Amino acid sequence: MRLFDMNQPKIFDATGWLLLFAVVFAFDSAASADWKERVLYSFQGLPNDGSYPAGGVVFDHAGNLYGATTDGGANNCPGIAQCGTVFQLQAPAQKGGAWTENLLYVFKGVNSNDGNTPVGGVIFDQAGNLYGTTAYGGTGNCMLFGSRVGCGTVYEMTPPKQKGGAWTETVLHSFQSGKDGYFPWGDLTFGSAGNLYGATQYGGGYGSCNAPYYQYCGTVFKLSKPKTKGGKWREQVLQSFAGGKDGANPNGGLVLDSKGAIYGTTYFGGNQTGECDGGDGGTGCGTVFAVMPPNTKGGKWVEKVLLRFSGLDGGNPSAGVIFGTKEDLYCTTVGGGGGNFPSGTVVQLVAHSNGTWTEHMLHSFQDGNDGGEPRGGVIFDPKNDLYGTATGGGTVGGGTLFRLQLTEGSRSFVAIYDFTGAPDGFYPVGNLIFGAQSGGSGAIFGTTLYGGVGKACNGGCGTVFDAVP
Repeated sequence: MRLFDMNQPKIFDATGWLLLFAVVFAFDSAASADWKERVLYSFQGLPNDGSYPAGGVVFDHAGNLYGATTDGGANNCPGIAQCGTVFQLQAPAQKGGAWTENLLYVFKGVNSNDGNTPVGGVIFDQAGNLYGTTAYGGTGNCMLFGSRVGCGTVYEMTPPKQKGGAWTETVLHSFQSGKDGYFPWGDLTFGSAGNLYGATQYGGGYGSCNAPYYQYCGTVFKLSKPKTKGGKWREQVLQSFAGGKDGANPNGGLVLDSKGAIYGTTYFGGNQTGECDGGDGGTGCGTVFAVMPPNTKGGKWVEKVLLRFSGLDGGNPSAGVIFGTKEDLYCTTVGGGGGNFPSGTVVQLVAHSNGTWTEHMLHSFQDGNDGGEPRGGVIFDPKNDLYGTATGGGTVGGGTLFRLQLTEGSRSFVAIYDFTGAPDGFYPVGNLIFGAQSGGSGAIFGTTLYGGVGKACNGGCGTVFDAVP
């Protein structure tokens, strides 16, 4: 059974929403022809390659791309989970040339006390090491369908000392469930002091979310950097979610402000009644939250719910948040919004001096030409235009790449590319990045969960793509 076939909140969710307020925007369908997309690599799956990229990709200083796949690499990981990989795509020597994939690591799974099944991308530190999470594996005693699958890990990938050598993987933390986390999801984030921050979908010791398969409603955690080289990283749970009016199942991709406060989203929780009855943990369309650092050393972190989605304004955010130029927050939701067939939103939260936040729905998807059900986050370009992907909609329902231009008093939305499936990508879910490797600073890079020319996977094993105006 694949990860996404299980009773998970990310892929299968109901969207039945009503209009809260009208959004003024212009839709320009003709502009999509101005962008050109190219598949840089199609994953091939077993027996020799990864499949289903777990998040977006990141660049190194040489212009190579790195990421992780949920599946593939090997099929000997026990239980229902998959092994998964960490990969490098080496940039071509000449413009327009082919990218070359190198498998940096194949996860070994719980029987080796190693992680398996990444459900997030990777990030670099200043020394060139990679960090990420695996949903399963490690030393934890978490059980699923009668098998020990582990509770997930945080791992580090260290580059070789000599060019062409092998990368080295080290498990920095194995989650144990209970009051600790279980099932880490999404990307990690570095703080200014070099500590790592992330989220787990379950664990934490509070609430009832997706029982009996998974326990509790998730955590925000911190891994403190060791004081001496080679020392042990120390984990601290900063927030345990309880569901109900609190959030449930946080998504990772956290951001920190200048004072050390942590911001993110939860996929469920936040609302006891209304449009999202019957979700994971009983109810809830999801939340945007902040976790505030203590005033004194060793004190308790304090959570503040900034927004509880109602379904009318959006529902079930699947990615984290980003900051705007004025430290306002932006995110997407998989469901909710307005119109006859609402299928997700792009949302802005504006902070006020009195500590309150105001929500603005910037776009409501209609599951038509504009796309639908955005599961990745959004990014800003230098002109302060927003870009993102939607997993559905477009010409053949394969998802879209979109741009949302924000000017004073008006918004202009356009689907700039429609994914069409094999040999093209299908179902884009990871976060995007900008880069100049394809012939201009406006080039966008990302991944699709399915599609491409890989024959080992039903619907394709996924792709890495770029798009240029």
